[in-house]
Amino acid sequence: MTVKSVDVLLVGAGAMSSTLAMILKQLDPNLKVCVVERLKSVAKESTDGWNNAGTGHAAYCELNYTPENDSGDVDISKALSINASFELSLQFWTHLVKNQILPNPSEFINRTPHRSFVWGEKNVAFLRKRFELMSNHHLFSGMEYSENHEQIKEWMPLIMNGRNADEPVAATNMPRGSDVDFGSLARHMMEHLQGQENFELLLNHNVEDLKKSSQDGWSVSVKDRDTGTETRIRSKFVFLGAGGGALPLLQKSGIPESKGYGGFPVSGQWLVCEDKDVAEQHFAKVYGKAAIGAPPMSVPHLDTRVIDGKKALLFGPFAGFTTKFLKKGSIMDLPASIKGNNLKPIVSVGMNNMDLTRYLISEVFQSNRSRMNSLREYFPEAKDENWSLASAGQRVQIIKKDENGRGTLEFGTEIVASEDGTIASLLGASPGASTAVQAMLDVVEKCFADKLESDGWKDKLKTMIPSYGESLIEDVELLKTVRKDTLKVLNLNP
Repeated sequence: MTVKSVDVLLVGAGAMSSTLAMILKQLDPNLKVCVVERLKSVAKESTDGWNNAGTGHAAYCELNYTPENDSGDVDISKALSINASFELSLQFWTHLVKNQILPNPSEFINRTPHRSFVWGEKNVAFLRKRFELMSNHHLFSGMEYSENHEQIKEWMPLIMNGRNADEPVAATNMPRGSDVDFGSLARHMMEHLQGQENFELLLNHNVEDLKKSSQDGWSVSVKDRDTGTETRIRSKFVFLGAGGGALPLLQKSGIPESKGYGGFPVSGQWLVCEDKDVAEQHFAKVYGKAAIGAPPMSVPHLDTRVIDGKKALLFGPFAGFTTKFLKKGSIMDLPASIKGNNLKPIVSVGMNNMDLTRYLISEVFQSNRSRMNSLREYFPEAKDENWSLASAGQRVQIIKKDENGRGTLEFGTEIVASEDGTIASLLGASPGASTAVQAMLDVVEKCFADKLESDGWKDKLKTMIPSYGESLIEDVELLKTVRKDTLKVLNLNP
């Protein structure tokens, strides 16, 4: 068995690990970094272009980030947080483009307006209230609103053609939205990293086991999936950024912080249109309201996508249930993740989320006619022959033990780190890759706190991300400064 030692071991070669690897190598090029990926290429699970919506979740159009309570009050606090986090991603990508680490921005990000669309008097009232609150905050300056059919038709002709002229409708428009090919982005970052000293990418390798080392850090056993050759990697720090595969690895670590966590897997499918004549008539990401009981990842949207330079339309997602934690995982993933310390939370979540369970079952058995009828609620003149069904990525929502020992189902992301900072994992899904920079900065702050202070990392981070350590939610002038730069460099100006 080969034995090697590194400073940092990252498991998974998707959006999170590629971002963390890039940040760390920018901070200290001498760090010895190894990335282990179970597939034969980079970013082919949730990060791949066709496995996510590519929205660049900025909370401009996603209505689930601005919930309405029973009293009719709309809460925009989550939208503010997500938008500020996405701005950090834009700043980091801008730094990488300026330093010719990333290629022409059009290879991974393209300006695509973000729009919300609703119908029915109650939903119109909600969107109007949401717009009033958001447009009064500097993060959402430039947002437009209309209830006029002709104006909305200019923004989204496919959605308005064939629609009843008397139907109450409303829409918001954010011209500076974007479509992000996160798969392309991750592969470009990994390609650059592979050209650096003290960096290694092990593709087609599976993590078999990980144990706390008698020395500092961890001892991780990995196996080549073709040859069966085993390698033991000793690392001072381990990051589990393997998407749905992170939870089982976190459980293997045995750290106290992993206790009580479970996973709720949700699969998805898209309707995809690659007909050029149809695709050219729609230029936006248009989000609506989710069905009652639907998970946030199932908010329906009709999107312009640019993947590998090719334009297409995508509608969905249509959720479903599977016991796999990864698209290319095993049906035993969920059963194997059930332990004594998370059994009660998992059972509790199952019993208290029957609406979600019924919704997912109905989605699994949905016919193509039913899916097309859902599409026609957004695109009334859609033709069956122009659309095909494609599988989206697998998502694993967090099940977390509450103070009473029962479980809660979380729809965000969370960093779980050991007390000594030698291992960390990212759990959860939405908003995912869009806020990867913020999430990985959290990892750096939790696990490399000494270097932030003693090695000048804070100053370096400030160079890469000008708003680092400050609040874009509160500082109007800072936002104006950084946004002017990112929109220009990334070609996102309307």
